[in-house]
Amino acid sequence: MIYKIIQKRKFFLSFSSLAAIASILALIFWGLNFGVDFTGGSLLEVGFNNYQPTVTEVQDSLKGVDLHGLVVQPTNDSVILRFKESSEDAHQAVLNGLNTLAVAKTKAPVKELQFDAVGASIGQELKSKSFNAIAIVFVMIILYISWAFKKVSKPVASWKYGVAAIVALIHDILFILGVFSVLGHFYGVEINTPFIAAVLTVLGYSVSDTIIVFDRIRENLPKSQEDFENTINRSVNQTITRSINTSVASTLALVAILLFGGETIKDFALALIVGIFVGTYSSIFIASPVLVVWDNITRGRK
Repeated sequence: MIYKIIQKRKFFLSFSSLAAIASILALIFWGLNFGVDFTGGSLLEVGFNNYQPTVTEVQDSLKGVDLHGLVVQPTNDSVILRFKESSEDAHQAVLNGLNTLAVAKTKAPVKELQFDAVGASIGQELKSKSFNAIAIVFVMIILYISWAFKKVSKPVASWKYGVAAIVALIHDILFILGVFSVLGHFYGVEINTPFIAAVLTVLGYSVSDTIIVFDRIRENLPKSQEDFENTINRSVNQTITRSINTSVASTLALVAILLFGGETIKDFALALIVGIFVGTYSSIFIASPVLVVWDNITRGRK
């Protein structure tokens, strides 16, 4: 059975455009909730002996400590605290306050499980380098695809395959950022360096999926008796099952990590789940239709 995916490109491209616009609006109004990796500050994770304090109890125990932007996040067996101070004095003052609470409740001090401190200048540098890395990836992808498809010049020039892949990747990034903007605004989900690693992983996954479709188009073009639009549609149909199966298999593993993994890796897994879903969608319903639209515009001008 041949699905008319390319023939229904107006629906898919319109839906994707609306999703991209919604993501942009979310970013404009809510922005991203950057974590201590980018803004500077401290992250402290502690465990209590057979006791799980409430958020209010933790906040009350630290009233005597001069902290800014304190966020308390209980987990199954620990408590994660985030605050803007990054000095060792603030670190020890927080531990002392938590120890007072722990001794009063359990007769035992807290166990420090993790502590990370990042200065504000380092956080800004990390943010800059992260966005630069994504920009470099975009350029390298265009160059690579242009080189890989250099023998495919009709009816669409090889470099246009690279641009079509980038259009799909921009859609993917906007969607991921939009989702995390909503999650950050309503649920306090933060953007840290693992998120950037997830985005770069998604870029690689998505472009790999797109290249599989493009490669089938390259194979079919010389021997196809159909026009460009139907040749691309047949190529997409020949690869769609593989793309979906790979996506589902990867997502199942990530869902297991999201449900049963550690607290610090859950946001990373969530970003990958969202990215793999939208990356699979874009490689099928955006990248290839963009080629057809571009070809139609070019022939219309001629």
